[in-house]
Amino acid sequence: MNTRDALKKRDNFLAQTRQFFSQQSIVEVQTPKLLNTPTADVYIDSIAMQVNQDIEKKSKYLHTSPELEMKKLLANGSGDIYQICTVFRDNEQGAQNFNEFTMLEYYRLGFDIHQLMDDMVQLLKTLGIEGRVSKLSYAQAFFEYGDIDILNTNFAALKVIAKTHSLSTDFEWIEDLQILLFTHLIESKLKELPLCFIYDYPATQSALAKVEGQVAHRFELYLNGVEVANGYDELQEAEIYQQRFNNEINKRTSLGKAHVDLDKDFLSSLKNSLPQCSGVAIGIERLLSQIN
Repeated sequence: MNTRDALKKRDNFLAQTRQFFSQQSIVEVQTPKLLNTPTADVYIDSIAMQVNQDIEKKSKYLHTSPELEMKKLLANGSGDIYQICTVFRDNEQGAQNFNEFTMLEYYRLGFDIHQLMDDMVQLLKTLGIEGRVSKLSYAQAFFEYGDIDILNTNFAALKVIAKTHSLSTDFEWIEDLQILLFTHLIESKLKELPLCFIYDYPATQSALAKVEGQVAHRFELYLNGVEVANGYDELQEAEIYQQRFNNEINKRTSLGKAHVDLDKDFLSSLKNSLPQCSGVAIGIERLLSQIN
């Protein structure tokens, strides 16, 4: 595909995306990209910037996701919203990972993750992506493709399984070994499923999703085996966000990574808590690569 055709393809993609959201009265927003606090996520690093060097030499950070800034809007009555923006991440490597890429993030009030997955299927159809839709719980995927009861297998037993597949067991937390096993034993099988949602991850992989019993209500979307989206039934209360942030900060400390401060500005914005909603982040370049 030549440069002109590639640009037209992207332009058409964005126009169709905006039309889809407009028809559902989902409002497009823009939030700040230069933030006072870096991400607390243990495996995502913010890019630091020196600003106002002739005034105060203050450090700011390029956003790794519009998530928290959009949640401030949700907490203040924005209703359903979406955003298409460039995000920035440090220390990225690999064929599918970049320091700078485009993200589509959107939130639907009153939706659980299954309603949001169904909504995404309609978005994909608008963009010309159709095919048999598969929905597998994380546990079901491990049962069917790995013969592993992932929710009831402890850390030591998972290490034994990993060794039988000649995989590393040098992990401090069980969730990292779960992810490695999923990558090596399950992801390759998902290439057989053109449009596949994996949902209800182990509670140890909750990120910022609600937890119920053994599972976190979150999902990932795979197109022909390529992971393109990550969605949550979103946490609502500031206290739980603070617990999750502190957990990530403590993990960063354990790994000797750069210390980050708690995002008190975000926590203070949730005085009335977040409305019940589900949200998803979609990698635009990965999604575009799946469109003929």
